[in-house]
Amino acid sequence: MPLSEHEQRMLEQMERALYAEDPKFATALEGSGLRTYTRRRVYQAIAGFLVGIALLMAGMVTTAIWISVVGFLVMLGCAVLAVTGWRKAPKPGEQGPGAQQARRQPKQRRSVMDRIEQRWQRRRDEQGH
Repeated sequence: MPLSEHEQRMLEQMERALYAEDPKFATALEGSGLRTYTRRRVYQAIAGFLVGIALLMAGMVTTAIWISVVGFLVMLGCAVLAVTGWRKAPKPGEQGPGAQQARRQPKQRRSVMDRIEQRWQRRRDEQGH
């Protein structure tokens, strides 16, 4: 059973009130930290790559081949993490889902409402009502 027009208006009003009262909390609920997370992941991968280079060189100096192999594997793994993290990061001109909170379009709000209605219907169906 979809939400009535009155329930939809009340939900939209509560959402606007949440943004007005505590925009930082509302943004945190939307998951806007994707760009920060991916940037941190890339930086960690770069640091790991440098550690891999150090291990590779240490293995060459000490003539312990296994240290060089471990260093190479660390470098390879960190390079893969950096590239995948870099590809997933939003572009500088793009904004994540939380960055558009101030300029919300009715169409976007409607899609949120559709998802809420679908979840509500799924719960009611699971309960057998």
